[in-house]
Amino acid sequence: MNIVKRFMKEEDGVGVVEVILILVVLIGLVIIFKRQLGELVNSIFNKINSDASSIYS
Repeated sequence: MNIVKRFMKEEDGVGVVEVILILVVLIGLVIIFKRQLGELVNSIFNKINSDASSIYS
């Protein structure tokens, strides 16, 4: 009975499991919204390039 109680209270691997679950969720979101994220990043870089070229012109 003592072994079962100790096993239930043991939390050594909980942090690792939490990190892995968070990474899985983030990777899933990136896969789902890949196209939208790509368009967003492209529009941001296009805006940066156009503003930078207007400064140097």
